[in-house]
Amino acid sequence: MNVSLIVPTYNGGEMWNECARAIVTQSFQPQRIMVVDSSSTDNTQSVANDYNFELKIISSSDFNHGGTRNFAAKLCANSEVLVFLTQDAIFSSEYSLNYILDCLKDPAIAAVCGRQLPHKDANPIAVHARLFNYPDNSRVKDKSDIESLGLRVPFMSNSFAAYRTSALRDIGGFPDNTILAEDMSTAAKMVLSGFKVMYCAEATVFHSHNYTPWQEFQRYFDTGVFHSCEPWIREKFGGASSEGKKFLLSEFRYLLNNAPSWIPRALFTTLCKFAGYKLGLWHMFMPSSLNRYFSMYKSYWSQQSKI
Repeated sequence: MNVSLIVPTYNGGEMWNECARAIVTQSFQPQRIMVVDSSSTDNTQSVANDYNFELKIISSSDFNHGGTRNFAAKLCANSEVLVFLTQDAIFSSEYSLNYILDCLKDPAIAAVCGRQLPHKDANPIAVHARLFNYPDNSRVKDKSDIESLGLRVPFMSNSFAAYRTSALRDIGGFPDNTILAEDMSTAAKMVLSGFKVMYCAEATVFHSHNYTPWQEFQRYFDTGVFHSCEPWIREKFGGASSEGKKFLLSEFRYLLNNAPSWIPRALFTTLCKFAGYKLGLWHMFMPSSLNRYFSMYKSYWSQQSKI
């Protein structure tokens, strides 16, 4: 199997060094390991060179979650499979790549998402988020699961996922201009086109974020922007309200049993998420300066002004 591993980077710091070290210790080594760096100002590029990775440099203002991945995908068009990894996702097993690639031996499966485990420094809220969103049982999903699973069907994380190149080409690649969730958009198109997607619990990486309530507000604002700009996803797969209720109940039970002092922080964070998401849905009625302020991915708004 001809495989390319693609890692978008920007000022990756020490965690990128750990990520790179874990890549070269995988039992399966891809034919190409490509780093697409958004003009980092730290040692990110030198780390890529130290490990003999293929390095492509773009302007930081040109980075876009979907467009940058399309750029890399075109450079690796001869590969049968494209594996995307973020700079802060660290393989937790030397067989993680083997496991995720084994899933694609089924020709009906177009994309596979790996399991994310919390980093050692993850706070209780971040730990629960990984436990809830990334369970220990694998699952194959297709159109027949939409009624029961809703938005969980196209769930796909850009931190560690593998795509069959031919299927990616069939659905037109990643969306070129999206604020985030290019992975969900792509998986949704694959499912609606008749492909299957998969969650592989055996393919694991360490990846989590200790976001502040403000950062969660910003992240959910961007999620609201995405759903506003891509209404077809909610129309085809349903909204996120039922899943959100399940998450809140699960989070409360987890914190009550493991870290009760974090419950007030979690409640405030939930309010921030809700407010951010609702504002994101209505971003088109707000000035661009306010959208940029509320957003986590500020370069997106600069790009919109050029369109």
